[in-house]
Amino acid sequence: MRKLYPDAGAALDGVLRDGMLIAAGGFGLCGLPERLLDAIRDSGVTDLTFASNNAGIDNEGIGKLLRTRQVRKMIASYVGENKEFERQFLSGELEVEFCPQGTLAERMRAGGAGIPGFYTKTGVGTQVAEGKEVKSFDGQDYILERGIFADLAIVKAWRADEAGNCVFRKTARNFNAPAATCGKVCVVEVEELVPVGTLDPDQIHLPGIYVQRLIVGAPYDKKIEFTTVRERESA
Repeated sequence: MRKLYPDAGAALDGVLRDGMLIAAGGFGLCGLPERLLDAIRDSGVTDLTFASNNAGIDNEGIGKLLRTRQVRKMIASYVGENKEFERQFLSGELEVEFCPQGTLAERMRAGGAGIPGFYTKTGVGTQVAEGKEVKSFDGQDYILERGIFADLAIVKAWRADEAGNCVFRKTARNFNAPAATCGKVCVVEVEELVPVGTLDPDQIHLPGIYVQRLIVGAPYDKKIEFTTVRERESA
């Protein structure tokens, strides 16, 4: 099966619909599926739920879709750098499900493994546990968290071959791999495409069996989430 598509719009053709749940990779501004997010914005689909570590920043990442009011709900662990997210949340325009970072990664991994739920100590006795089943194991309380089964997964890889085997680079590996596995359809954008057989099998982070569609998104501009610079010393 040929997985390579000419661009993001073509790769998402026939996949997008209003009201779908999308799992998106990325950590801050690192490893964001930028081309695919742009294509989702341009498609005009609405009422979307995103499961992602964060919502990007204003006009970057999922922040672009918040600006166009295409997102109904966010399932996320960190949202501290997005003013539009903050405005919509505080005004009641955006539904938000806060989820501890490790729990969110495990919910995606669980969904990818076909596991509908698991118990964790993270969040016990806090607002995270409200409305969730609590069960005791060996005298310790645990809360039940649901696996994430997304309609679509969008991720960004550093290198991939034409069969969809992917390698992620450094921090970008954090959420891209689990996000990719939990979608009914997984679309990957990659910086560098190589022939099958080029990648060391022991270094592959995401096997191509999880990937249905693939695009080359390069070139990319390096984005900085929060710039801190040293004050210039006076002469």
